[in-house]
Amino acid sequence: MSLFFMIVLGLIMGLVFGVALEKSRVMEPGVLVGQFQFRNFIMLKMFLSATATGLVVLAVLNGVFDVPLHPKAAAWGPVVIGGLILGIGIALAGACPGTALAQIGAGYKDAWAIVGGGILGAMVYGYNIDWFKSVLDFGEAGKITFADLVPLPFWALALLAAAGLIALMVVLERLSPSAIENGRCDVPMEGADDDRLGHQVQGQPAE
Repeated sequence: MSLFFMIVLGLIMGLVFGVALEKSRVMEPGVLVGQFQFRNFIMLKMFLSATATGLVVLAVLNGVFDVPLHPKAAAWGPVVIGGLILGIGIALAGACPGTALAQIGAGYKDAWAIVGGGILGAMVYGYNIDWFKSVLDFGEAGKITFADLVPLPFWALALLAAAGLIALMVVLERLSPSAIENGRCDVPMEGADDDRLGHQVQGQPAE
């Protein structure tokens, strides 16, 4: 597989991902902030559906085609501290690294500052990676998975987990229907087109 093909494939996948973010409204600041405020669960439903789909695909690849798994080593330091920093950043900015790019495509001008801040943060981390590793390098647990802890093959455990996530999504949808949640996306980001924001605040799709 050539480098050119990989670049083209990455661009196509990024385009599809960006369109999905925009159409699902997960990239909107009001959706992201609303999730952290527990006002709507569009973001959580999207992530749960993606996780369930990924589990089914991995179950088929591993169980039918015997594709080996390559789990990353668990490390509580980077996961907990990094997760807290990322979560605080998303709640304050109304965007994450992926959704900020989709927001730029949708016309949110402030998203440029978020992308610039992300690049600056990556540079600071890259030039000081040894120091960050020395601070965050604790809680190493090795390459362990739930399949190592229960007497079930990975594919069976993955399908059970996917079923559980789907059941959770059904419960969430009954408790907080998406049709109602769409009307709660009312935390617009400065710099976006006024007409577009007017539609979003009312919970209607942008024209």
